[in-house]
Amino acid sequence: MTLTRRELLAAGAAAAATQALPATAFAATGADAAAEALLSQIAESLLADMPETASGLGIDTGKRAALKARLGDRSPAGQAKLRQHLMDHVRRLKAIDTAQLSTATRTDVDVVRTAFETALEGLAQPYGDVAVGGWRNTPYVVVQNVGAYLDTPRFLDSDHKIETRADAEAFVARVNAYADQLDGETERLRAATALGVIPPDFLLDKTLAQIGKSHAGAVTDWDLYKSYTSRTAKIAGADAKAVAQVLEQKVRPALLRQEAALKDQRAKATSDAGAWKLPNGDAYYAWALRASTTTNMTPDEVHAMGREELARLQAEMDTILKPLGYTKGTVGERMTALGKDPRFLFPNDDKGREQIIALLTDRIQDMRARMPRAFHTLVPGRAEVRRIPLVEEAGAPGAYGGPGSIDGSVPGKLWINLRTTEIWPRYALPTLSYHEAIPGHVWQGEYTFRLPLIRSLLGFNAFSEGWALYGEQLGDELGVYEKDPVGRLGYLQSIAFRACRLVVDSGLHAKRWTREQAIQWFATTNGSTVEEVSGEVDRYCSWPGQACGYKVGHSEINRLRRKAQQALGDRFDSRGFNDAVIIGGGVPMTVLERNIDGFVAKARG
Repeated sequence: MTLTRRELLAAGAAAAATQALPATAFAATGADAAAEALLSQIAESLLADMPETASGLGIDTGKRAALKARLGDRSPAGQAKLRQHLMDHVRRLKAIDTAQLSTATRTDVDVVRTAFETALEGLAQPYGDVAVGGWRNTPYVVVQNVGAYLDTPRFLDSDHKIETRADAEAFVARVNAYADQLDGETERLRAATALGVIPPDFLLDKTLAQIGKSHAGAVTDWDLYKSYTSRTAKIAGADAKAVAQVLEQKVRPALLRQEAALKDQRAKATSDAGAWKLPNGDAYYAWALRASTTTNMTPDEVHAMGREELARLQAEMDTILKPLGYTKGTVGERMTALGKDPRFLFPNDDKGREQIIALLTDRIQDMRARMPRAFHTLVPGRAEVRRIPLVEEAGAPGAYGGPGSIDGSVPGKLWINLRTTEIWPRYALPTLSYHEAIPGHVWQGEYTFRLPLIRSLLGFNAFSEGWALYGEQLGDELGVYEKDPVGRLGYLQSIAFRACRLVVDSGLHAKRWTREQAIQWFATTNGSTVEEVSGEVDRYCSWPGQACGYKVGHSEINRLRRKAQQALGDRFDSRGFNDAVIIGGGVPMTVLERNIDGFVAKARG
């Protein structure tokens, strides 16, 4: 069943978004109509600045068809243009009298304004890359998990649909634009070097290894070329020679120029891991924490919260480990031993990789069938499991996921890093599927498709990652571990992993921890493998603050649930609460509390 936005807001506990307004509040007022029209204009402007988003959502058709042949401008001029556009948008949003708006429309305006103002704070820094309404903020233009050399080939393969000759021609145009993206970034790289904004040497070593692979060999052996030829075999007029020519004459030289700029940085790099070493580094990290958590928590508060949450979770893990025969040593030491048990390991070969993908797929299907027990209002939850491309594996996180296209033609993805199967014991996989797919990122993202378009373009790290952890919790509450205590240990270790992130991220960027100190503390404390946490720590070095959004958001959602339970007593409806959180879309934590207060008011009548 397809529901309209207003029907979604009205369904079950979705009345949270209306804060118990009378039925007439659902009718769009003149002020609402004007505000939503402005938000629609802003959405189109944002798509023009970030054309890849239109393809990712499957809306690069009709009046937006021209976007399919374009990529975002990553040059200094492109960044300046984006900043000016955001400033103009904020000025127009500030002129709206929000007191005249319905709660749903006021929420839309609040969300967009907050996202843009946060991005502008980041763009005011003379260095780095800012995700507008996203999560991947970084002080570095290009590093092991940031840059067009990674993003654009993956995007063209997975999100650029090719069904017609025009689609094929648009692909070729985008390959041309890819070379321009690389050169634009290289210009910013050289400016960053002049400012002394240089990634640590260990990140640059990974980056250089990856970019070296990206331009190695004949272009006809590159994944980008193979993606084009495999999908255009039956399209008359598709020109594979044109793709090969652009790759050889434009893209490869641009990659080599970027590699040279990175080598120049490597010659000047140190092993200092944290943002504290950057110009105005403490202020940068304070902003990165605000952007990731939508709170004003200080690094010390984040650090203390991580240690407190970890102690609570490991006390619960201890009660499960003892009956399994793991009685000696710290919880971390016992989880390390559990992780080496051959019963829970996969063969470290392609057969093992296939088994991992099959297990994840099975868990997604099982959880989809459980969703009516957790929500009144449902979405399809279209999801598939894919391996992270080989060229990215060394610098990529363990896994990530998100929804597909709005029309459902492209499913959501759970991307998993399979550089080695040793980082994935069997008991860790169910909770991973709940986080990345259903009821986590894929599931949550599909609800935003029923909101105004601008809301599908913007998100908040603490909400999306907090929800994904809450999705793991829902798996536990829906009984998936009733006969699987080891699987429940995997779930608890996953939540504890995010508590560790609070400690490690703040340790690196505010307390001057070294990379080695962070890896050893993480591995021994949580019982994770050194292989796994090494990649994690490197990720925190390049994305300051991002790792803190998970547990902060998760704790806030649970705090609001307890608040609603206490207020409503027997009238509390867990499915209604879940609807109230997810249907309102990605919001700052302050707006989420306002929505839940509305849910409580509605339930009280």
